Amino acid sequence: MKLACIDIGLKRIGMAISLQSDIVTPLPAILRKNRNQASNDVLTVLKEWEIEKLVVGFPSASDDMQKRINHFVKLLDFEKEVVFQEENMSSIEAEDLIKGEIKYKRDGRIDSLAAKIILERYINRQ
Repeated sequence: MKLACIDIGLKRIGMAISLQSDIVTPLPAILRKNRNQASNDVLTVLKEWEIEKLVVGFPSASDDMQKRINHFVKLLDFEKEVVFQEENMSSIEAEDLIKGEIKYKRDGRIDSLAAKIILERYINRQ
């Protein structure tokens, strides 16, 4: 089954995909100008890769972000299965993975690595 994961943030949306078994690949993050643009860009990627299930990072610690994420998922109008996966600490884990390797920039690499970690957690849970 072709899986995708999104890590929704206020400025960027990290993305990762798994097209076969447990190999997860981060994709370039989507920069958010507004919700509609971001949801259209995410949907374009999901269609391009023929994704069958979307895993969405979900923070158990923040009610405000949970509401924003639920609203964004509704905007996606993705007609296949959507599941939520706990995302706590995924961004910190992603930052630790690349420390020293690249100069830290807010270009979305951390966000997509966080999406990769979230998707790996989901796959390992299955």
